[in-house]
Amino acid sequence: MPKYLLIVESPAKATTIKKILGKDYTVEASQGHIRDLPKSKLGIDIDNNFEPQYINIRGKAELIRKLKKDAQSVDKVYLATDPDREGEAIAWHLAYILGIDEKDNCRITFNEITKSGISKAIKEPRQLDMDLIDAQQARRELDRIVGYQISPLLWKKVKRGLSAGRVQSVAVKIIVDREEEIEKFVPEEYWSLEALFKDGRKSFSSKLTNYNNQKADIHSKEMMDEIMQNLEGKDYIVKEIKYGEKKRNPAPPFTTSTLQQEASRKLGFAIKKTMSVAQTLYESGYITYMRTDSTRISEEARAAIKKQVCGRFGEAYYENRYYRTSKDAQDAHEAIRPSYIDRTPDDIKAKCTPDQYKLYKLIYDRLLASQMSQAIFDTMTVDIEAGKCEFRANGSKIRFAGFMALYVEGNDEALEEKDVILPDLKEGQKLDLKELKPDQHFTEPPARYTEASLVKALEERGIGRPSTYAPTITTIIDRRYVEREKKQLKPTELGRIVNTLLSEYFKNIVDEEFTAQMEQRLDEVAEGNIKWKKVLKEFYDPFKKNLVEAEDKLSKVEIKDEVSDVVCEKCGRMMVYKLGRYGKFLACPGFPECRNIKSIVKKLDIPCPKCGGEIHIKKSKRGKKYYICEHNPDTCDFIAWNGPDKNGVIKPANLKEEAEPKKVTKKTTKKKTTRKTTKKKEE
Repeated sequence: MPKYLLIVESPAKATTIKKILGKDYTVEASQGHIRDLPKSKLGIDIDNNFEPQYINIRGKAELIRKLKKDAQSVDKVYLATDPDREGEAIAWHLAYILGIDEKDNCRITFNEITKSGISKAIKEPRQLDMDLIDAQQARRELDRIVGYQISPLLWKKVKRGLSAGRVQSVAVKIIVDREEEIEKFVPEEYWSLEALFKDGRKSFSSKLTNYNNQKADIHSKEMMDEIMQNLEGKDYIVKEIKYGEKKRNPAPPFTTSTLQQEASRKLGFAIKKTMSVAQTLYESGYITYMRTDSTRISEEARAAIKKQVCGRFGEAYYENRYYRTSKDAQDAHEAIRPSYIDRTPDDIKAKCTPDQYKLYKLIYDRLLASQMSQAIFDTMTVDIEAGKCEFRANGSKIRFAGFMALYVEGNDEALEEKDVILPDLKEGQKLDLKELKPDQHFTEPPARYTEASLVKALEERGIGRPSTYAPTITTIIDRRYVEREKKQLKPTELGRIVNTLLSEYFKNIVDEEFTAQMEQRLDEVAEGNIKWKKVLKEFYDPFKKNLVEAEDKLSKVEIKDEVSDVVCEKCGRMMVYKLGRYGKFLACPGFPECRNIKSIVKKLDIPCPKCGGEIHIKKSKRGKKYYICEHNPDTCDFIAWNGPDKNGVIKPANLKEEAEPKKVTKKTTKKKTTRKTTKKKEE
């Protein structure tokens, strides 16, 4: 008969821990929250000092009965939910449901799901941390007040189904502001001049840096023509050669946000996918807790890292490094790292999915590289004179790879750094000019945000927490405030309208500084320096005034549909773009007289290799792109998983080896139609 009940959040985590603890323990999962504010109403008694009105979550009754029964049959209950504010709050709700005294030493936390980590936690149980719980309650109520009191206003004045949120509305504003910067941007002309030289068999290039003893800022063709004329017939002489060295340090171990950014850059993972895969790795015991903003590594882990680095690369490659953690960081947990350093990516490859392996390898390599030596480069700078012009050639060669032998950070564009070797030159040497290459350029507008760069911007401005970034980005895309365009985030017309309304009537909600200050106030609650209901009152009083003003002054906003270039074949009107549950589609503006609708077909600009028809780009059930002939399945069976190669050739899918996409047949098409019809009737 088990003596102890240990409750975690997820079933996968419970399974892993059960294998570690053995028969004396029953390990159950709460499956997230078991109590929360009701969905059907605000659930906060504002007049009674913001008292929350928690209820048991619908569908959890059977689980609650089981947990109560298990709790009654054991000597001790341990609440081992995740080691953060949200986890602390879940433990508090569990204690309430199970009748456990708040002052009982029932709470245990561990950063890694290992035998030593869990055993140590069980030996050091503590009371529930009410400061952390109050910080979570304050955040929950703030988000509920903003969401439940602004959203109905947006439904009434703009469109049903809209929402506002403390972090999501600021994120939309950041994206809208960037788009407006891009639209207002006026490109400026500038020129560059490259001189190519030949020294024996070696060729090398240099760039114009100075003209007439001033920095070479060339903004017109006329000025470039003047420079080219000045260079006619001139000798190119090596003026000065400088030798030096350059050192590069490795990046620190991953925090939540840097993992999200790097997985986006290197693996092409969406932020939501990164967190989902990391969660499975944590629950399986492969990595430490994945919600952290600390770069700290335990001394035990350091010793294991040293063993790995020295064993694989040699002692010269190891350096014991400590990284500074941001002043706003919550340093309760270590950086994200493998639970067991001696468990290499190859050790787990056969036991996990390809995505888990890729992310684990990224985490593993980054951790080891963070404790490795600098990379050292020998550098050579050559200044070359010709008439009134001065050119510069730069060369570098890796003398010692250091951490680069294992890992290079994804945003270091220079470092997929290759050796650039200059010939053995001498000062005063006359060079053999091979070619002058003048180039016209125009300044570029700032780039749109990607998921990775948006996460970086939110973190730098102190908006939200790493754990909130993935759901925030998902929400603003699901609400159609923002759309992805080639991995870039672009605001929709709806997003602009909502941002304009919030900026006019709820300045604080979309103000970056105010939102960052609110995060600091929540941190103060977590540290026990301020009462959580005081924070709520400070926020709510001015918010309520803004809400009343918006209700009175805001008139109904009409969103005009974007007109397409597609003619409705039924009535001749120009069809318009509409947003539906599954994205954009075309609809006739003559509704309800004309109810014609059609999907938007994306086409490839190369013909079908089998019949010459158009190739349409579609998505499978799993959201993967595939390419299919417009005549499939009637007269052509061409279908492909991969797009055209660099030569514009597209090859058909090997249907025996690939699970998706499946070859479309008339029979399959009929079945799909039947399912859709049935579903429509049910709805």
